[in-house]
Amino acid sequence: MAVLLAAALLLALLPVSEQGPHEKRLLNALLASYNTLERPVANESEPLEVRFGLTLQQIIDVDEKNQLLITNIWLSLEWNDYNLRWNDSEFGGVKDLRITPNKLWKPDVLMYNSADEGFDGTYQTNVVVRSNGSCLYVPPGIFKSTCKMDITWFPFDDQHCDMKFGSWTYDGNQLDLVLKDENGGDLSDFITNGEWYLIGMPGKKNTITYACCPEPYVDVTFTIMIRRRTLYYFFNLIVPCVLISSMALLGFTLPPDSGEKLTLGVTILLSLTVFLNLVAETLPQVSDAIPLLGTYFNCIMFMVASSVVLTVVVLNYHHRTADIHEMPQWIKSVFLQWLPWILRMSRPGKKITRKTIMMSNRMRELELKERSSKSLLANVLDIDDDFRHVPPAPNSTASTGNLGPGCSIFRSDFRRSFVRPSTMEDVGGGLGGLGGGHHRELHLILRELQFITARMKKADEEAELISDWKFAAMVVDRFCLFVFTLFTIIATVAVLLSAPHIIVQ
Repeated sequence: MAVLLAAALLLALLPVSEQGPHEKRLLNALLASYNTLERPVANESEPLEVRFGLTLQQIIDVDEKNQLLITNIWLSLEWNDYNLRWNDSEFGGVKDLRITPNKLWKPDVLMYNSADEGFDGTYQTNVVVRSNGSCLYVPPGIFKSTCKMDITWFPFDDQHCDMKFGSWTYDGNQLDLVLKDENGGDLSDFITNGEWYLIGMPGKKNTITYACCPEPYVDVTFTIMIRRRTLYYFFNLIVPCVLISSMALLGFTLPPDSGEKLTLGVTILLSLTVFLNLVAETLPQVSDAIPLLGTYFNCIMFMVASSVVLTVVVLNYHHRTADIHEMPQWIKSVFLQWLPWILRMSRPGKKITRKTIMMSNRMRELELKERSSKSLLANVLDIDDDFRHVPPAPNSTASTGNLGPGCSIFRSDFRRSFVRPSTMEDVGGGLGGLGGGHHRELHLILRELQFITARMKKADEEAELISDWKFAAMVVDRFCLFVFTLFTIIATVAVLLSAPHIIVQ
C-alpha cells in the first residue's frame, strides 16, 4: 500500500499534457474563417503550383477485348496553402495536422481518360498539413483507364497505355501542375504481373489549348510501357499449332488404300479451327490490324485445307481405271517422268533419269512415225509390214509347234502369195489355194490367236495404265509432302523472326 500511495503522489505532482487542447484550438483557429472555395494563394494573379506524382503498385488486368487497363495506383499531390500556416510554438509545439479533404481546398485533379463507373476511383484520405502551409494528399485508388491496344504483333506485342491527369476546371494560369519526379512514376513497390512485364513509366507535362476555351490547360501524362510475356502463348498455342500442322504433313505419307487419309486431314483442319477460335476470344473485335498469331494460324489452316484438296486428288488418281480414264500425255510427262526425276523417285525395274526421259520421248516420236507409215493390217496384228524381209525359220515344223504340217504349208504359201496384205479378205483369198479342211481350221486358229492376243494385250495395257495412275498419285503425295513441309518451316520461321521479341520470361 505504501508503494501504491507513493506512485499516486508522484503522478499527481507531474505536469499535465496540454497537447489535445492545443490541437483543438489550432483547428478552430485555422478552420474558423477558412473557405474551401478559395484558391489558397497570396496573389490571385499567380498560379498555384501543385507537385504531382504517382506510385504504381500493381497492374491488375489488361483487357484487350474492351481495351481497358486496370491498375492500383497511389497519387501524390503537394501544394502550399497560404491560409494554413501557424507558429507551432504558439500551439504547444503542434507541427502537423490530419484534416479530411472536404474541410480544405484541394486541386480537382482527375484522370481524363478514365473508364470507371464513378469516373474518379480514388479513396478520399486525410490531407497532411504542416505548420509552413505545405499540404500532402496521397489518395490510393483502383484506376480503370482506356488504352488503345495495338494487336499487330500479338502475342509478341508491347503496349503503351497513357494515364492523363489534370485539373478539370482550373486552367494553367490558375493551377500549374509540376512533375514530382522527372523520371516518371515511382516503381519501387511494384508487384510483378504474371502476364505482363513492366518496361517503364515515364511522365511528361503538357500544356494544351482546347477548342472550347482560350486558356491553356496543363496536364501530366504517364505512359505505362508493358511487354507481354509470351511463354504461355508459345507453349499453349504456337507449339500445338506446329505439331498439328506436322501431322497434316504426315498424312501425305499415309497409303491411299488405308482409308484414313482424308479423315486425318479433315480432323486436323477442325483442330486448327478450334485453336483459332481460342485466339479470337482474347483479341479485340477490331479491323485495324490482323494479329501476327492469327496470320500464322490462317496460313497453317490454308495449308491444311489445301492438303485436304490435294488428298482428294491423290485418291482420285490412285483409284482410276483404264475403263473410265485415259492418261493424257502431259500427265505422263509431268507425273511419270519429270517430277519423279526431280524428287529422286523410281519404279521397280525402271530407273528414271534425264537420259531415259529423253530416250523415251524420242522412241515415242519414232513409234508414231512408224505407225503412220504401216498398213492397217500390220498395225492391227502388230507385225512387220513386209513379209519378204522376215527370215525363214530354220525348222519350219518346230517353229509352228504342234499345229501339224498344214501350218508350214500355210506359212510357205502365205509368204509366196502375198507381199502387202491389207485386209482379212486378202488373207482369206490367199488361203483359197489350200484344202478346205485346212483352210477352215487355220482360219479359226488365226481368229482365236488374234482374240487371245488382243485380250492379253488389253489386259497388259490396263494393268500398266492402272500402275501409271497409282505411281502418279504417289508422285503427287511426295511432291505435296516436300512443298507443304517447306511452306510450314518458312511460315514458322518468318513469324518468329518478324516478331519484336520471341520469349519474355
